[in-house]
Formats: sequence, C-alpha cells, structure tokens
Amino acid sequence: MASVVRRAAAVVLAPVIALCVLATPALRAQDAGPDPEPSSTPSFAPIPGQHNVVTHHVARIGGKEIAYNAIAGTLLLYDAKDNPTASVFYHAYVAEGLGPAARRPITFSYNGGPGSASAYVDIGGFGPRTIRIPAPEQMPPPPYDMIDNEDSVLDRSDLVFIDAVGTGFSRLAGRGTGKDYYGVDEDGKAFTQFIRRYITLYDRWNSPKYLIGESYGTTRSAVLAKMLENAGIAVSGITLVSTVLDFETLWGDTGNDEQYIDFLPTEAAVAAYHHKLSRQPSDLEAYLREVRAFAAGAYSQALIAGDALPAAEKQQIAGRVASYVGLPLAYVLKSDLRVPPSRFQKALLGDLDETVGRYDARFSGFDIDPIGADADSDPSSDAISSAFTSAFNAYVRDELKYETNQEYISLSRDVNRQWDWGRDGRKSPVATSVLGDLAEGMTADRYLRVLSVNGIYDMATPFFATEQSLNHLGIVPALQQNISFRYYPSGHMIYVNPVAHAALKRDLDAFYAATSRS
Repeated sequence: MASVVRRAAAVVLAPVIALCVLATPALRAQDAGPDPEPSSTPSFAPIPGQHNVVTHHVARIGGKEIAYNAIAGTLLLYDAKDNPTASVFYHAYVAEGLGPAARRPITFSYNGGPGSASAYVDIGGFGPRTIRIPAPEQMPPPPYDMIDNEDSVLDRSDLVFIDAVGTGFSRLAGRGTGKDYYGVDEDGKAFTQFIRRYITLYDRWNSPKYLIGESYGTTRSAVLAKMLENAGIAVSGITLVSTVLDFETLWGDTGNDEQYIDFLPTEAAVAAYHHKLSRQPSDLEAYLREVRAFAAGAYSQALIAGDALPAAEKQQIAGRVASYVGLPLAYVLKSDLRVPPSRFQKALLGDLDETVGRYDARFSGFDIDPIGADADSDPSSDAISSAFTSAFNAYVRDELKYETNQEYISLSRDVNRQWDWGRDGRKSPVATSVLGDLAEGMTADRYLRVLSVNGIYDMATPFFATEQSLNHLGIVPALQQNISFRYYPSGHMIYVNPVAHAALKRDLDAFYAATSRS
C-alpha cells in the first residue's frame, strides 16, 4: 500500500548504524536438503523450515483463459557467515502453455511503506485474481468477492510477489535483527538476495526480468536497479507505480518550498474533481499543463523570493493559487502562499465538514475533529484497507492453500518506525534520495526501460514531483528517452478505479511488448 513515512523521518534522519552485508549465494545446501534445525538458543528467533504449496488454476485474463500454477512459500535469507537471518514469504504465478518458463518474462512485485506487504499489488493490481470493486469510489462491506483479474499481466509475464521482512508472513529468523533489514540499503540487499536465490531455485536466470514497485516500492526499485546490475542480474524494465525517489519533494519545512510546488498540480486536479473551481476546465489535461507551467514558473519564483516578495505581487500570485486549488484568497494569503497538503485535504470540502483522501482524493469522509486545521484521517485508506486485508487472508488460505497461524501483517508501523533512512554509511541528516541509484542502473544497462504510472488524484506521491525527479537524473538524452509517463483518473492505488485499471493493463501490455524479446 502507500507510504507511511513520517515527516520527521524524512527531514531529520537517525544516524546510520554499521550495515550488515548480506550474502547472495547461488544455491545453498539447505535448499536441496532437509530444513535447517530450529535454533535452540532462547535469544534467537526460531528458524522456520522453507516450504511451498503449489496449486493449479485457470483464470480469464485479457479475454483469454490462462492456466497457471500458483506457488505460496518461503525462502530463507542469510548473512555473510551463512547464518539464516530471515524467512521471506512470496506468492508466485507461473503460466502454462505460453512458452518455456526458463525464457518467459518474470516480474518481481512488491509494495511500499516502508512496512507494507504485497497483498495490494497482487489481489488489487497485477495478480490473476482480484477483489471485486463495484465502482471507482466504493468498497462494499464483507464478505468480499474474489474474481478473475482481466487486467492481470500474467498473460505477459510470470509474477512473483514478495513480502518485505517484517510484513505479510515474512519474519526475522535466527540471528537476524531489525537493523539487518529495516533500512534503505539493507532492504535493497535483502531483495537482491531473494531475487538471486529465486531465479536460481526455479531456473529463471535467462528470463527477461521486470520490477513493479508501488510507493516506497518505487524507492526500492531504484535501489535494485543498481544492486541487481552489480550482482550480474540484468533488468529489462521497471514500472514505477506512484513514485517517490527524492523524499524532499514530499515534505515542507522552513526554507524548503519544494513540497508546495510539487503538490499544486495534484491539488488543482482534486479541486476540479470535486467541482470547487469557479471555472471548471473542459480539458483537464490542458488545464494541468497550465498549472504545471505556473507551479514551475511564477509560483516557484514567488516562493524563492520569500519575505522579499512585494505585497502586490504576492496578492496576484495568491489569487492564481486560490483559483487553481479552489480555496478562498484570504486562506491562501494567510498561509503565506504555502498551504500544506494535509490542510488542503481538510479545507477543500470544509463547508461540508468533510476531508478528502490522501491516497485517493476522490474519496471523502468525516474527521473526528471537524474544526482541526489538518486532516486527521484518510477516507480512502479507511474505505479499502480492511477489505484488502480480509480478502487476502481468505484468498491465501482458501485458494492458495497456504496454511499458517501467523498474522498477515499488511502494514507494520514497527518496521516503519525503525527504518534507517541513511545511505551507504553516511551519517548526515539529509532527506533520502535514490535518484543516483536509478541513474547508475540505467547508465550501466542502456536497454533498461522505465515506465512511470501516476494517479492524478494521488495526494501521497504527487505526479509533478515524480516528473521533477525523473527529469533530474542527470543521464544523457539517449537514456532519458528510455523513461515514459502515463496518467490515470485515480489515486495512489491506480487499480482501485476499474477504468484506470483497464487503461493501466493496456499500457503494461505495450511496455512488455516493447521491452521483451521473448
């Protein structure tokens, strides 16, 4: 699901503790032989056995019946001394009758957080089965129906959904600690090890490989672009779903105005959706191009001027901001031209005592404190979170036949709270950026393509911030052409809107066709 990063974590980072370098063995004796003996030392976590459950299914995808095997199982991760340190849960889907598996594309997919499991991107987005969503802004009460996912990409690529350590059914094991996994680089090393072990175990080294990450999962994908390349694992394509690559674009603070610039086009789209503009745009795409130009031009210059901005010019800029975001001129002026996104969420429908959603601003609902300055809830998250958690818990046991008494942790605030935002041992308190990782990965492999998909009503990772980040990688023009953008009338979880989901499927089909030789 979406990112749950707190502002303090992104602006002021905790010092980095010495990194644990994880080994990436090709194939360990434990994979072929008996499960390792559980640890008998009380201070260590138990070491569970590696196992998987294989079931056979048929689903209608892209207008065709696709037969496939589903694999739900675990793989152990190890430290540099070959000690098991984590058990990672995955759910994979391998199509039958669509060519030899060893050469067929394979996509590794995961969610964000940090601390989110992969249920959303599986049964919401790309897997062969999905939770039924009757309308773009509605989620019915239980029981929830699982149906074939016509918009799955299984007809294009086999799929492996990975739960990060501490999420889903993935757990620390043996001598493993949170410090080994709960950090930007530590997480990247863990996923690199998992992918290397998976493609070895299932003979997928020669398959074209793809990554699909959502929210913080896009941060992870940028890190993996570099790490996998360094590990000798070529990646054909990366799909970034609701992207955050530079966390300074999301958090405003005294002297940092990037947030206000980057959120303005999204706020304009949201205001238009809720009919809060005095002049409703007849062409939303053209309107948003106009707002982008203002945000990057006159508005940006006004914010840079700061307190030196002349009063008359401030009044003029405030008027344009108010007209774009559907708020009163006096409110924008009182905010010193800088309306924090959480206050926009609260103020836009203030006359109705409602707040708009953060993950998906098409949703609206009531706050506990109707007169508070900032939104204290997210109606979009409230509407869908329990549905996805309930549906996946039933699905993994009933259809995938994976039996366990463990709790499926959809969102771990404990993982998020412990997250180490430092990079490569640097201790300076700077906001996390992985732009350099993606640039290095794309430079090392000129065939790597990137598809950025964005919901225009996403108030968690605004599309203009994504554009700004991907347009500032510092790579040569020939490689910059390997990046493409697509936009949808949806929020952070693009697939929650069935119309957007169908459009996303068409774009992904084209992306796979253009990047795979299989």
